[in-house]
Amino acid sequence: MKSGLHPENYRTVVFKDMSNGDTFFSRSTVNTKETIDIDGVTYPLLKLEISSSSHPFYTGKSKLVDTAGRVDKFMNRYAKRMEANKK
Repeated sequence: MKSGLHPENYRTVVFKDMSNGDTFFSRSTVNTKETIDIDGVTYPLLKLEISSSSHPFYTGKSKLVDTAGRVDKFMNRYAKRMEANKK
């Protein structure tokens, strides 16, 4: 590898999908506050809400992941608009 090509903090990072618990390794410069021990080695940890192991496009399964109640908020707004249009 050419010297001076990558930043100083380019290192192996563990990415963890919080919706299904899968973990994978990649090299990154992302700043993390958490670490994880895997096979006696400590790695920086970055938690993800969704990744290719849980995304419906990649898995072929239609699964709704709603951590912030966004679908409920949308349905409430939609219902209010439908009621207003009926009047």
